[in-house]
Amino acid sequence: MNDVRREFDIAEGRVWRLNRKVQKFEALRGINLDIPRGQLFGLLGPNGAGKTTTIKILTTLLAPTSGEVYLDGLDAVLHPQQVRSKIGYVFGGDKGLYDRLSARDNLRYFANLYQIPLKQQYTRIGELLEMLNLADRQNDRVETFSRGMKQRLHIARGLLHNPDIIYLDEPTNGLDPLAARDVRDIVRQLKNSGKTILLTTHYMFEAEELCDRLAVITGGRIIAEGTSKDLGALANTGVVVRAEIKGVGQGLCRVLQEHPAVVNCHLEPLSDRELLTVRFAVDTKIEASRVVREAAARDGRAEVLDLQLREPTLEDKYVALVSQSHEKGAL
Repeated sequence: MNDVRREFDIAEGRVWRLNRKVQKFEALRGINLDIPRGQLFGLLGPNGAGKTTTIKILTTLLAPTSGEVYLDGLDAVLHPQQVRSKIGYVFGGDKGLYDRLSARDNLRYFANLYQIPLKQQYTRIGELLEMLNLADRQNDRVETFSRGMKQRLHIARGLLHNPDIIYLDEPTNGLDPLAARDVRDIVRQLKNSGKTILLTTHYMFEAEELCDRLAVITGGRIIAEGTSKDLGALANTGVVVRAEIKGVGQGLCRVLQEHPAVVNCHLEPLSDRELLTVRFAVDTKIEASRVVREAAARDGRAEVLDLQLREPTLEDKYVALVSQSHEKGAL
C-alpha cells in the first residue's frame, strides 16, 4: 500500500431531506504498508482507527480514493479478480456460514464458488477438516457447533483455494481461552507453511506472541511500525513502575507528571478506597524508587506500601503510542 487514502461522504440530517449537507470523512489518511512474503504482520488500533477500511481495500471489497495497492505484484484496483484468487479472508462471528448445512456441505458450497474442480474438492476438503480437527463432526449441522468450532470452519473456508495471502480479522474474538489457543496454533501452522498473513486483534499478548512485525494505526494514520522492541523505543515507555500507595488522590499523579523522568502516569482504584495503584514509566530502574518516594513526600498524605518494577509489555507500548498520538492531535 502506497499513500492510500479513503474518503466517505457523510450526510447530515434525515435521509429524506433534499437539502441535507454532505461532509467528507477521511477514514485513511495516507497509509503505507509493505509486508514481505511469508511474514505474519499485525495491525493494531482502537475502534474506528481505520483497520476495517484497510482490510476491505486489501481484499478488493472497497476501492481507495487515491493511492496504490499491490498484492503479489498485481494492482488490486485494476485486477481485483486475479487478486481474489490469491487471498483468503477469515473473520470472526456467526455470519458467513450456513447453519442448516453440515461442515462438509458448507465447504463444498464455497469450493464451488471458488471454482475448484470437483476432483480436487474431495481431497482438499478432507485435508482441511483433518487439519482443523473437524473430521469427526464433518456431517453435523453447523448450528450444533460451538463458537470455537465455527471459527475453525471459517478458517477452513478461507483456505479452500490455498491462498498465498491470508487476512485474519480478529480471529479469536469472543472465544474461550482453549478455543483461542487452538486458533493461535493454527495461525502458527499457516505461518510455518510459508503463508503471508495480516492479523488484526485487540489482544496485545496475542499480537506479541504471533507477529513478526506490527503497525499501530489510529485516526487513519500509521503512527508506528516495527518489532515489539522497536515500538517500545518509539513509545518511550521506559520501565513500568507499579506502586501501592495509601492515602493518595489525583494530586500524586500531577506531582509525578511534573518529574522529567516520568513518561506517563495513571491511577487504578483497588477494592480498598484508600489504597491506589500508581502505574507510570521512568527512564531507569535506579530512579524509580526515588521518584515515587519524593512525589509521595511532596503530596504530604501518601504512604508508599509496595513498589514493583517490570519491563513494559506490548500493551504498555500500544497505549503510550495511541495516547501520545491523541495528545499531539489535540494540540
